[in-house]
Amino acid sequence: MAVPAAVIGAASFGLASALQQRATKEVPTTGALDPRLLLDLVRRPTWVLATGTVVLGLALQVVALAFAPLTLVQPLLVTGILFGTIFSAWLGRRRLDRQILLGAVACVIGLATFLSLARPSDSSTTLPGLPRLLPLAVVLAAIIAGCLGVAVASRYARGARVAALALATGVCYGVTAGLMKVVTGQIRAGAPAEIFLHPAFYVVCVLGPVGFLLSQNTFQHGVLIAPALAVITIVDPLVGIAIGVSWLDERLDSSLPVLVGQTISAVVLIGGVTLLAHRGTRVRHEIERRAQRCVEPR
Repeated sequence: MAVPAAVIGAASFGLASALQQRATKEVPTTGALDPRLLLDLVRRPTWVLATGTVVLGLALQVVALAFAPLTLVQPLLVTGILFGTIFSAWLGRRRLDRQILLGAVACVIGLATFLSLARPSDSSTTLPGLPRLLPLAVVLAAIIAGCLGVAVASRYARGARVAALALATGVCYGVTAGLMKVVTGQIRAGAPAEIFLHPAFYVVCVLGPVGFLLSQNTFQHGVLIAPALAVITIVDPLVGIAIGVSWLDERLDSSLPVLVGQTISAVVLIGGVTLLAHRGTRVRHEIERRAQRCVEPR
């Protein structure tokens, strides 16, 4: 039940990302975490439709997390980058760029294989005490804070700003998924009313919308969807895996054959990300040169 729910959820997230990127280009540009962006977007029917698609994807993710370990569900959601790239090209009525598609496929295969080889086990649905909880929480909070610092600093180029926003979005989504696993555990245990007494529920209610707003900033500042979506899609499951192992006692296979397979998968993954970043930069420069020629006086 978890596998089809996660894959269909990934397709929903991919379609939503493509729709959201188109909508964010139609409103005035805002800074990171500026709520005025959402006020402008809510007037766009395309964005409202995309938000409904996100809700569907989240519902399917919750179903998947209720029946499978975090370290299994999150890798399956990696396919969202492939769906997002295809939907973006289709909505833009342009031919699918082979290099971008190849990079997206490499990211999907590399990361999904890297994580799936670990053979994740069932997890706990109870968060550990503060001594175990604090180190990873501090690291993740520092990453988000550093990325926001880069995003708001005007001296950084657009590429660095988009990468920082995407990284912060991925961290927020990964933490949200990890805590959603805890919340769904409470529901499956037959105590749905207790989720309102669990701190994880309120962290999800805050961090989820923050990540969503950051994703809209990312799509607005980025020229192509694939590079930014690649960063989000990679960071999200990696953070989820870290939470599953550190906080929820999920166990991964670390035998020698698995480590060799994961190394090869990591090389494929890095190659896919590099191809997406390189192609995205070239296309952005082509678009900027074309726009500059249009405004130059004859």
